[in-house]
Amino acid sequence: MASPLPAAGKATVDLSAPGVKGSRIRRDPPPVVKELSLAEIRARDLRHSIAGIVIFTLALVVITWGVMSVAGWTPRQYTLRF
Repeated sequence: MASPLPAAGKATVDLSAPGVKGSRIRRDPPPVVKELSLAEIRARDLRHSIAGIVIFTLALVVITWGVMSVAGWTPRQYTLRF
């Protein structure tokens, strides 16, 4: 069985002693959180919803276009007569 390693020469620190100082790291206080009104929240949700619907529709159009391309179908195959 291995024996424990000897201390590397550093002395232990007694944190309960009265002379021990705390950390001197300076930190900025957290930023103030901006309060949003209900109207601002609803407007943001509406914008996000519209953006999601547009992106989803564009993705469906691209997928449909790709499938039609692979299948060899094109609207030029048909003639419309009025």
